[in-house]
Amino acid sequence: MKDNGTHLYPNEHVSEKVTDYAFEHSTKLPDYITKHHAWGSDQPKAGFMISPFQTQFQIWFAKALGAKRILEIGCYIGFSALGFSEAVGPDGHVTTLEFDPEYAQIARETFEKNGVKNVEVIVGDANKSIPELALAIDQPYDLIFIDADKISYPNYLALILSLSTSTSQVRLLKSGGTIMADNILRRGVVADRSASNPNATPEELSTEKGGRAEQLVALDRFNKELVQNERLETFLLPLFDGLGMGRLKD
Repeated sequence: MKDNGTHLYPNEHVSEKVTDYAFEHSTKLPDYITKHHAWGSDQPKAGFMISPFQTQFQIWFAKALGAKRILEIGCYIGFSALGFSEAVGPDGHVTTLEFDPEYAQIARETFEKNGVKNVEVIVGDANKSIPELALAIDQPYDLIFIDADKISYPNYLALILSLSTSTSQVRLLKSGGTIMADNILRRGVVADRSASNPNATPEELSTEKGGRAEQLVALDRFNKELVQNERLETFLLPLFDGLGMGRLKD
């Protein structure tokens, strides 16, 4: 193809069939991860989880990077952390940050029930937890996954970069390490807020205090700061709800 457009599928039905086919022809998830997703799908905020298909990709991606230490910003009930735990293996380590103590407790119980011993859960505001963590670790992370408060995405990026320099006492992210951020397209609304996008609803575009428009602005800012930062090599993957990825060069 000569252009950048993804014009592969003629309609939604074919797109779903192709996605199902891709899911079935990718390495299967362990049963305990699949079962936790099924349980989480019945919870009130099931949309906070990533999909099993995205989990397949993230496990594969982390293994392809050779990542053994992963920091996750936004744990929810621990589903994506289970995937990263599988990716790093028993000799690896996953640190996951969660604001809500109730979700953190569900995640901890899930890890314990499934014999997962390589995941640590830290409760609190990630804007405070990240600097504290940088002072506490003895070696940097290979991969940092952001899937939390969307308004804070630009600040998370700024913290990661400021705590990962050659002059940092202890680097948060290693040289050559990867930042990966979820939901950076927000059902395509970040890229297209016009009437052509059925997801660009009045609720999504609301400028009321706490409205979703503020999240859209923050995500667009994050995407711009990611690609414009000379310390990063980036790729925006328009799959799932959009994955923004940056490799730290220095």
